[in-house]
Amino acid sequence: MLKFLIGIGIPYVGVIGLLPWVASVDRFVLGVPFIYAWIFAWFVLTSICLQVCWRLFDRRADEADPRTH
Repeated sequence: MLKFLIGIGIPYVGVIGLLPWVASVDRFVLGVPFIYAWIFAWFVLTSICLQVCWRLFDRRADEADPRTH
């Protein structure tokens, strides 16, 4: 359950849940509107969340299965 919270829950809340707040911000980040910078940042942050899930939960399963090597 924690794996799904980290891999799916955090990115979902970051992108969809906080979107109304992000849309109300009238700032720019390096010349880009904040909403676009927010969405682009979540591309990277989602990949990091998935990497954390793999390192914490799935890496040992891959190492233990001799058929994958």
